[in-house]
Amino acid sequence: MENLSGDEDINRTWENIVENIKSSAKDSGGLHELKQHEPGFDKEWLGSLDERKQAKLQCVQDPSQSNAANLKNVRREASRHFRNQKKEYLKVKIEELEPNSKIKIIRDL
Repeated sequence: MENLSGDEDINRTWENIVENIKSSAKDSGGLHELKQHEPGFDKEWLGSLDERKQAKLQCVQDPSQSNAANLKNVRREASRHFRNQKKEYLKVKIEELEPNSKIKIIRDL
């Protein structure tokens, strides 16, 4: 029991040190928070990536002409999907930022 309370004190002390370092770095501008991505945006991308990986694996295991054509189609669809998602994401971001901007942005991308 005596060792347990000593370990808890050490853990609390280390937690305090870590928190102090983080708050100091944040105040001085040295610590940057990671950006959080849109959850639906990531799920859709992961689905397309998984589909593309499966097609590639199938083509590597059996390099027939039909599997190569399937891989080509899946890659093209994934690229199209990523491109469209990026455009939509950027349009939303522009609309969020535009009211605060001094320069009006052209809406048609």
